[in-house]
Amino acid sequence: MAPMTQQPLQAEATAPARAQVRLGAQVLTCLVLCLLAALILHFTRARPWQLFSRPLDPLWQLLIGQGLALVAAVASWLMYRRSADSEASMRTVAAYARLDLRGHNPLWIALCAAVGEELLFRAALQPLLGVWILSVLFLVSHVPVYRVKRLDKPALVQALGVFVASVALGFIYQYVGLLAAMLVHLWIDIVGLLVVRSVIQSRD
Repeated sequence: MAPMTQQPLQAEATAPARAQVRLGAQVLTCLVLCLLAALILHFTRARPWQLFSRPLDPLWQLLIGQGLALVAAVASWLMYRRSADSEASMRTVAAYARLDLRGHNPLWIALCAAVGEELLFRAALQPLLGVWILSVLFLVSHVPVYRVKRLDKPALVQALGVFVASVALGFIYQYVGLLAAMLVHLWIDIVGLLVVRSVIQSRD
């Protein structure tokens, strides 16, 4: 029998998979983030179009980025497998179960997040704020997604995961390039969303 403190979490995580957040909302959010990034870059960068070709050439960014993305995706999956029954994992599944994960939607949702968030946080804001302050801001922006109601151990585990991911993406952007950061972000999100969909389907 599960501890009483986990029953509400399990009930929330096993709620019907009918989405509350549609794909259109994800696309709109991506467009807003891209617009904000474009405005910031317009006033802070003399040649914003060079973002995709520095510090490494685009081809090298794609090659290295794909390698790092595969490592990150496998690591993300393995970490979930080791902590699938934890409260933090159950809360994460419950939070992302609100998304419309039917069909190819995990790919499109992940693509929207990778493009929009990397353009705004990494390309536009990181040169102004630095990796560490930017990662705190990135974490704060994800608090509503996880619907944190109290600051307990599972919430801290979730926060640490988001913060570490942001720091890693920040250094990938700084030393490899924006395309590489987008690829890594894309694959982490795809794996995460497919795991969420699998969990939801297995509990139906």
